[in-house]
Amino acid sequence: MKQLPDLKQLQKKAAQIRMDLLEMIYMAGGGHAGGSLSSVDILVALHYGIMKLDAKHPERTDRDRFVLSKGHSVEGYYAILADLGFFPKEELRTYRKFHSRLMGHPSNQLPCIDVNTGSLGHGLSIGAGMALAGKMDQKDYYVYVLMGDGEQAEGSVWEAAMAASHYQLDHLTGIIDRNRLQISGNTEQVMALESLKDKWASFGWEVLEVADGNNMEDLLTAFRGISSGGHRPHLVIANTIKGKGVSFMEDQPQWHHKVPTEAEMKQARKELQTQIREAG
Repeated sequence: MKQLPDLKQLQKKAAQIRMDLLEMIYMAGGGHAGGSLSSVDILVALHYGIMKLDAKHPERTDRDRFVLSKGHSVEGYYAILADLGFFPKEELRTYRKFHSRLMGHPSNQLPCIDVNTGSLGHGLSIGAGMALAGKMDQKDYYVYVLMGDGEQAEGSVWEAAMAASHYQLDHLTGIIDRNRLQISGNTEQVMALESLKDKWASFGWEVLEVADGNNMEDLLTAFRGISSGGHRPHLVIANTIKGKGVSFMEDQPQWHHKVPTEAEMKQARKELQTQIREAG
């Protein structure tokens, strides 16, 4: 694993990525703000503090793999890949435009994106296949799969969970962005999930729960505490806030897919600029 950057730098980076993704949604006139904002800290912790990546050689066989199973929340992911140098930052302005590589869901036209995602429930199966291939080839790369909590209602998630346990895929880590909201409301009212920790443990997974899934330090501690050799896949349940970082978007289901007005965007910029300054 890479040497950790300064915690304040990561917090500042997360605030900047939130600003970038909202600008993308605002300019494009469409996008998934709520779930993208809730997952930013997870993505920043992984891509800047944990994963082995190389923007100059994105096809390296020893690189770690990442699958954004909740593919509709792609805006933060694009902003991070551009910031890391996988493609020019200027290209973020083309998000959702005709002929753009930056579609509304991840596209493997971009370096470092291995597979198109967005049909919920598919990502963990793909990640398990990547991890199994690595095991068969005796490679030491890790595979990380970020899922939504509403996605846990998909049966294919649990088929993949069973297979990953059966094949002892200890280089596979699933992450659940547990913001408790999906497009149709609260997850426990739409399709009750609890106890998620007990369910995943019963499938043979080693389960860690992060009480504050938007806390950078706690996320890094959880990810760095994962190790191979235990013959079990790993799951991190990150308890997040949908719309995190923008006061009027936080914990509001209508921001699952909504474009801010000019006045709302002005307020969001003001709040995020304050967070950037406070992070130093």
